[in-house]
Amino acid sequence: MTGSAARPQREAPAPLEGPIVATVTIGTIIWFVMFLGQLPFYGWFSDHGHAWWIWTCLTGAGLGCFGIWYVRQRDAAIKRAAAAASNASEPDAPAPSGDDSTH
Repeated sequence: MTGSAARPQREAPAPLEGPIVATVTIGTIIWFVMFLGQLPFYGWFSDHGHAWWIWTCLTGAGLGCFGIWYVRQRDAAIKRAAAAASNASEPDAPAPSGDDSTH
C-alpha cells in the first residue's frame, strides 16, 4: 500500500489484559462439553450430513488444550520479565548467592 492508507492515522490501542488463562480454559471446556453432548447423536448428525459439527467441537477442544499450554507459558514469561525488571530497578537489594562460605 502506498500513500496515506499505509500510515496509521493514530496509535494502536494497548492490548487488553485480563484473565486470559481462565478465558481459554473455560472456552476449551465449553468445546469439550459440546462434543460430549453431541456424541450420543452421532448417527443423526451423520445421516443428515452434519457429522462435521461433532468433529469441529473436538478440534476446538484439542486446539484449546494447546491454547491453555500457550497462555500459561506466556503468563509465566510475563511474570518472569516483570520480576526481572523490578529486581533490576532495585540496586540496593542484595544479590542472591548460592553459597555463603568463602574459599
